[in-house]
Amino acid sequence: MAEAERIIGTPDNPEADGGEPERSGSVPGDVTGEDGQQPKGRRKIAVLFVVAAIAYAFDLISKMIVVAKLEHHEPIDVVGDWLRFNAIRNAGAAFGFGEAFTIIFTCIAAAVIVVIARLARKLYSLPWAIALGLLLGGALGNLTDRIFRTPGVFEGAVVDFIAPKGFAVFNLADSAIVCGGILIVLLSFRGLDPDGTVHKD
Repeated sequence: MAEAERIIGTPDNPEADGGEPERSGSVPGDVTGEDGQQPKGRRKIAVLFVVAAIAYAFDLISKMIVVAKLEHHEPIDVVGDWLRFNAIRNAGAAFGFGEAFTIIFTCIAAAVIVVIARLARKLYSLPWAIALGLLLGGALGNLTDRIFRTPGVFEGAVVDFIAPKGFAVFNLADSAIVCGGILIVLLSFRGLDPDGTVHKD
């Protein structure tokens, strides 16, 4: 009996008839990992939250300094008149757009945080972890202003202070969000998914 099974193989053992062994954790479709293999290793959740914490800390500390030292004072020239530090309060979105929709932007920021938290469960890509970390840190930075700054909860004005010549005034949270968004676009063009798989054309 054992000899017969060895010759004809069994349905439960794909190696018996010369087939490829089944790989656990395979991803459906024409996708492979960054190194040609299926995604493996620990999720990059820790990287995501470390990047988010750093971005959030830099934004929070910079705003505390600006409010204490720069608000209600003359702008400071950093690079001639090409770059200044000029403290303003922004009730709108990034770069001063949509000041009449403060509550809506607050809800959007909260939704972004929830979406990133859900994506983290299947995150195996280091570049995606960095990109989402930047987005999360930036969203948390501006959301903190929306909740705790005047004129009230969920209607607070964001502290902006980086003022390039001929451009809108922004802050470090805005910068983190933009950098994270650009990185996500680049990763999407490359076909790299958050779970570490790469789509081949």
